[in-house]
Amino acid sequence: MSIRRLPEHLINRIAAGEVVERPASALKELVENAIDAGALRIAVTLREGGLAAIEVADDGCGMRPAEMALALERHATSKLPDDAIEAVETLGFRGEALPSIASVARLSIESRVRGADGWRRIVDNGVLVEEGPAALPPGTRVKMEALFERVPARRKFLRSARSEYAACVDVVKRLAMARPDVGFTIEHDGRRALSVPPGESQPARVAALTDRELAPNSIVVDHLRGDVRLEGVAGLPTFHRGVADHQFLFVNGRPVRDRVLVGAVRAAYQDLLARDRHPVVALFITLPGSEVDVNVHPAKTEVRFREPSLVRGLIVGGLRAALDGAGHRSVQRPSAAALGQWQSEPMGGGAAAVATLPAAERQYGVWDARPSYRVEMPAPAGRAEIAEIAPRPAREHPLGIARGQVAGTYIVAEAEDGLVLVDQHAAHERLVLERMRRAMANGGVSSQALLLPEVVELDESGCDRLETRIDELGTMGLELERFGPRAMLVRAVPAMLGRTDVRGLVTDLADELAAYDEALSLREKLDAVAGTMACHGSVRAGRVLSVAEMNALLREMEVTPHSGQCNHGRPTWVKLDLKQVEALFGRK
Repeated sequence: MSIRRLPEHLINRIAAGEVVERPASALKELVENAIDAGALRIAVTLREGGLAAIEVADDGCGMRPAEMALALERHATSKLPDDAIEAVETLGFRGEALPSIASVARLSIESRVRGADGWRRIVDNGVLVEEGPAALPPGTRVKMEALFERVPARRKFLRSARSEYAACVDVVKRLAMARPDVGFTIEHDGRRALSVPPGESQPARVAALTDRELAPNSIVVDHLRGDVRLEGVAGLPTFHRGVADHQFLFVNGRPVRDRVLVGAVRAAYQDLLARDRHPVVALFITLPGSEVDVNVHPAKTEVRFREPSLVRGLIVGGLRAALDGAGHRSVQRPSAAALGQWQSEPMGGGAAAVATLPAAERQYGVWDARPSYRVEMPAPAGRAEIAEIAPRPAREHPLGIARGQVAGTYIVAEAEDGLVLVDQHAAHERLVLERMRRAMANGGVSSQALLLPEVVELDESGCDRLETRIDELGTMGLELERFGPRAMLVRAVPAMLGRTDVRGLVTDLADELAAYDEALSLREKLDAVAGTMACHGSVRAGRVLSVAEMNALLREMEVTPHSGQCNHGRPTWVKLDLKQVEALFGRK
């Protein structure tokens, strides 16, 4: 077959295949153009999830008729003033978005420059069908209709209107998050779906577009390393999601989906979340244009860094520093379902049960202790200590003073402004992990030799994995030896773990090493191993603690980083403020 030059309309459709995959990708190009035009307000209108129509109106600089005609030609752009492609500072510059969209849909462009008349140009699947004057305020209005209507092979691969609508909203949210100085609205089939005003702060804009509860349950990140700056908002580890759809990453104001950045976020939260949970973050990286290549993907959703290790270290270090500063903070949101379990009715079935009592008993509202009304139940059990006046919670004790223990699992403490419930196992698990980290940083964890070394049988691959890590585990106080092809000999365990299930500990460590991602650094692997050890060495649920032990646990939590969540990302304590407690009793 001989080589031939492709016709112009086919070239445009090939380009459209790169730029316009679905309505959301076309919407992304149109909104980016509006932002680059200096718009302060951008209004998006969708019909049938963008399958029927997409309209983007802005109050930017606008275009003159000659510029509008040029904008519909391939490789024409106003965003690249010279030949320095690597120095581009706008969201896009390929110059193929508008002609590509116009080649597979009906595209109408109306624009007006301030001080001049407006102009309209309509292109239907690559053919100019109309142009002339248009009445509109300064700015530009672009409308795309019937995407892929004449390309059925592409049309049949589009998803449902609901799926395409969700993708369109996600695109606008990411762009709106990057530009809190710009106001955005979305209307879908006549209903206002999103509205954020211009001039918001970055944390406020992020919370408005993700979850309003993020604001009180997040920390601000601001970290600088050389010429690279990391800013943004990071949710507390206990404020997590089941999927990673609430991780928003930006490079020089451009929304990206980059493996280096995603991996760095995962590494920063490595020992703070369970493996099936994901943090909520919005991170903005600013660096010189010469240090990043934004041209590695047609839609510019991926980037390539000149020094990826520097950027990765910046994210891990910046997030860690911010999370360390959060101290013992945890998400404080007792669920409505949990609060609903509290009962304010009389015992035995509420008003209906009281109505069946004799009149005298109804008058006083109490149960008579006579045998005819006594319910046979085991007597409540408790433990007594020397009576003394309990100290009032001091301002320097945010977790309050211990008042008792429930079910051998939860510590009840009184704070100055409410009631604090602490999960003793989860809290102590975090404290043990942080102690191990400090010990490792200071030269290693001290070990406690076993009176009789214990043999732990494993499969051969598990023994192999442990054998390759014997030296590293030794720095953490766990002394192992290979004992045949299918067993390990345990000679010592970390002293801070106290009495522990040696067999369970070694088995869990073998499983942890098998589950590790090879991309994890040695430090991250050691952190995960330390987390497993801490879980085995923590105070178990069901252990009765004295008041002094409970208060000691609370005081250590207040000065220990990350003590607001256990090693699996669950909260270690929750608080009911006085207003919530009073509401439970109908006082307010």
